[in-house]
Amino acid sequence: MIFGYARTSTTEQEAGLQAQCRDLEGNGCARIYAEQISATAHSRPELSRALDHMRAGDTLMVTKPDRLARSTADLLTLVETIKGKGCELVILSMGGQRLDTSNPTSKLMLTMLAAVAEFERDLMKERQAEGIAKAKADGRYKGRKPLNESTRKQVIKLHAEGLGVTAIASELAISRMTVYRVLKTKIKNV
Repeated sequence: MIFGYARTSTTEQEAGLQAQCRDLEGNGCARIYAEQISATAHSRPELSRALDHMRAGDTLMVTKPDRLARSTADLLTLVETIKGKGCELVILSMGGQRLDTSNPTSKLMLTMLAAVAEFERDLMKERQAEGIAKAKADGRYKGRKPLNESTRKQVIKLHAEGLGVTAIASELAISRMTVYRVLKTKIKNV
C-alpha cells in the first residue's frame, strides 16, 4: 500500500497542503495523512499514524523532503525507521527527480540533497536575523504583538478550571506556546 504524508507549517498554507494532497493522490496514494504543524514540533501525530499503519512492503510518499523532516539527521533517521519496517520512502520532487530508498543511488542523492536543503534553511535564518537586527536598529521592528489582557485572563481562568493546554489553545484560537508563556508568566508573578 502507498501512504502519503503532507504537511505545512501553518494553517495559512491551506493551498499548499491541498496541492500536496492532490499530487500524492495523483501518484497512487491509497491513504494520505495531512497536518498543519511545524516540522520542529516534538510530535507530528499524523506522521506517527502513517508510520504506525505501515507494514512490510508498504511505501511512504511525500512531495518534498522538507515536508517530512526538519534536518538531514532527522530525514536519515526517518529513512532508517521506514527501512526497518521493511518499507520504502518515495520523494516525488527532488530537483525534478523522483527518488526512492529502494536503491543505493537514490539514498545517496537523498542524503546530499537533504544536506543542501538544511544548509539553505540555515542561510535563510541568518538573513532573517540580519533583517530583524537592521529593522531594530532603524526603529522599525516592534516584535510580537502583545497578547491582550482579556485573553491572558481567560487562559489563567480555564487552566484553573482544569482544562489542558491543548484545549485552552483550541478554545481561544491561540497557539499552545502562547498558553505556556501565559502560564509561565503567571507562575513567576505568584
